[in-house]
Amino acid sequence: MPRGEEPPEELHRLGVAALNAGDLTEAQELLRRAQALADDPDLAARIESSMAFLAADESDLEHALDRLDRALGGSELSLATRGALLQQRATLLRRAGRANEALETFGQAIDALQGQPAKLAKAHNNRGTVYLDQHEPALAAHEFELAAIGYREAADEVSAAQSDHNRAYAFFLAGDLVGALALMESCYDVQAAAGPLLKAVCDADRAEVLMAAGLTRQGGEMLRQAAEAYGSKKQRQRQGEAELVLASHLVATDPVEAERVARSALNWFEEARATGLALRARAVAFEAAVTAGRDPSENGEALAGPLEEQGLSWPALRVRMQARLARIRSAESAGLPARPASGGILGPVPAEAPIDVRLLERELRAELAVAAGRTVAGLRELRSGLDDFHLWQSSFGSLDLQTNVSGHGRTLARRGLELAVESGETDVLFEWSERSRMLASRVQPVRPPSDPQLAADLAELRGEVTPEREAELREQIRQRAWRVKGSGQVSDPISLPDLHERIGGHALVAYVVAAGRLVAVVATDDTATRVDLGDQAALRSLLGGLLPDLDVAATDLPGPLGVAVRSDLTVRLQQLSDLLVAPILEQIGDRPVVLTPSAVLAAVPWTLLSGFTGRPVTVAQSATAWLSRADTPLRTASAGFVAGPRVMRAADEVAKSATAWSGARLLTGSDATAAAVSALAAEVDVLHLAAHGHHSADNPLFSGLELTDGTWYGYDIDGLSAVPDVVLLSACEVGRSTIRWGEELIGLVGAWLHAGARAVIASPAVVADEAAYEVFSRLHGALAKGLAPAEALAESLPAATTDAPPAPFVCFS
Repeated sequence: MPRGEEPPEELHRLGVAALNAGDLTEAQELLRRAQALADDPDLAARIESSMAFLAADESDLEHALDRLDRALGGSELSLATRGALLQQRATLLRRAGRANEALETFGQAIDALQGQPAKLAKAHNNRGTVYLDQHEPALAAHEFELAAIGYREAADEVSAAQSDHNRAYAFFLAGDLVGALALMESCYDVQAAAGPLLKAVCDADRAEVLMAAGLTRQGGEMLRQAAEAYGSKKQRQRQGEAELVLASHLVATDPVEAERVARSALNWFEEARATGLALRARAVAFEAAVTAGRDPSENGEALAGPLEEQGLSWPALRVRMQARLARIRSAESAGLPARPASGGILGPVPAEAPIDVRLLERELRAELAVAAGRTVAGLRELRSGLDDFHLWQSSFGSLDLQTNVSGHGRTLARRGLELAVESGETDVLFEWSERSRMLASRVQPVRPPSDPQLAADLAELRGEVTPEREAELREQIRQRAWRVKGSGQVSDPISLPDLHERIGGHALVAYVVAAGRLVAVVATDDTATRVDLGDQAALRSLLGGLLPDLDVAATDLPGPLGVAVRSDLTVRLQQLSDLLVAPILEQIGDRPVVLTPSAVLAAVPWTLLSGFTGRPVTVAQSATAWLSRADTPLRTASAGFVAGPRVMRAADEVAKSATAWSGARLLTGSDATAAAVSALAAEVDVLHLAAHGHHSADNPLFSGLELTDGTWYGYDIDGLSAVPDVVLLSACEVGRSTIRWGEELIGLVGAWLHAGARAVIASPAVVADEAAYEVFSRLHGALAKGLAPAEALAESLPAATTDAPPAPFVCFS
């Protein structure tokens, strides 16, 4: 050994450290020097193993495996070294996508590593990753638990945290999103501090969970950043793995982009000669093409066999089902009967299959039934699939998470609604109208337990924080809210006969937009009528500028300009009334009306449409939800009022409105703090909030009202110990909702209803201060006399004219 040269053991240690840090050039130099100096067979073999991993990180897996095989061929190796090399080889086999070989080799390594806690833990951890690849989450979680125990025995907290993180990923594959995020969060800081590559791994996995929870934009951005981090370190296979995860989760929402990203991942895997992973990328590209409605360039059945050979049973099954769906759609577009695949339809999918596989099976069975002319059987399959979805969804207590995951049921609900429109059957259309409205609201809500940390985070967010801290707090709040366990209980949609019995003197109008048509079901206590309102295109043109028109009409414009703007609005409102209301007036007569509109109609100010003006109108999440809220008497014995800062007439508005109530409680000026409003909300039956409001489209539960000490959020509502029966929101925008997954609405109104409020009066658009003052002054007098919220609002609202700003308040229930 030349004078001044480090010993080979130290050079090897430094080379491994450089390899783990992603510095491949430095690692290569150190390992070559160590290799030139090593004369001990065990050390030489371990160096060769590290060189093999270096080759793998440089995208040459087959060469890496050859090097390991040569190292294992030495007859003088100790059992400990042989075990270490076996587990390294198994790890590379896993990265190559050769899962069955990897499991066999890990078993040999574990036998050889007994009595060495750290190395044994590593082998258990890596064997767990193979079980993850094979979608065996229970087996994987057990391996990761053993690994964490072993690492902690060896005092290696970073590796123990990695094993805990992997166990969290196993929870995710088993469908436990809440448990996965909580465990990932608990071990994140330890791993992130260990280096950028380990942080990238954590971020990629967390992003995948977020995307499964419906946060496709946020999760997708995190995966793209992880891919870039790998690419900057020339770790092309890992870059491809991040892209593959991203592509697989984009299939449902953006199949064109999913195919592009999957093919990018395929290029990296082919360069690395990672044949197993290349196969999975081809499968995802195939699924994306089918979902996008294109003829895929590959044979899905031919892809499924090799996937099964690798132990990837669920991806193989998913590809096989997508291939059959592609054949059905191709035959349908050509006007030909659908031919079943060889061997007929697949056997029943096991109950332990991932939720996406189970739902895809129901979609396939439904399409085969419809293609065979058995629409009733097809609807039965879709119904069963949604029941399965809702049972899974009911494990989540957070409204945010419930609506996020609604995307998993969207395809079945949308297809059911299309078939119902095409069927011409009124009872079928009503049933699927209810099912499409209830993708989240079928889950029985739970009152979350008190969470002091969540309350503290919200309080901090209300104060002065940096943009970086604000983003961190928002993520913490969201994920803490997600931890609430669900009720496990699901409400069944009401049937049309039951509705007839319970609707009383009301008329219910279910507006359905599907299959390119606009249709209504009008139901009373003894009749149900389907009314075809025309092509969807006519509605789309009217809705396009509705909210801007409403917002501009509410501003203080000079005489002629104000008249012109409001004139345009009244014309648009009349056209909407002609389309949506006039055709059903004969059926509803003079009854009060309950509306269950498709989500695309969320911005419609129903109370301003002629035919509904002056009539009690309630906009309900669903007929089922409306009737459940009507089961108990409405409480209106006490009232509380809040005036936020910087609203010109807020203090006057609440003072005037409060005169209608005996013993009304008011919070104005410096008294209108978040804590005081929360306390008041839990103690009164009627709560009036006059404040500046904002709707957060990115995360609607961060919509809120401006109080003296900052914003009072939708998340604050979930933390209330009790809620009023009637909530009046005299604030701009807070009646708006974000549409998630086609039919699911979420916003501040939805937060109040989810928390237990019976009725919420709010506006989907900006409201002029003077208009709000006049409406609510009259409204409280009517409520205090005992009128129901929709009745009181009908008495209090003026019609839209060119003379004054409109007051587009709506009663939601």
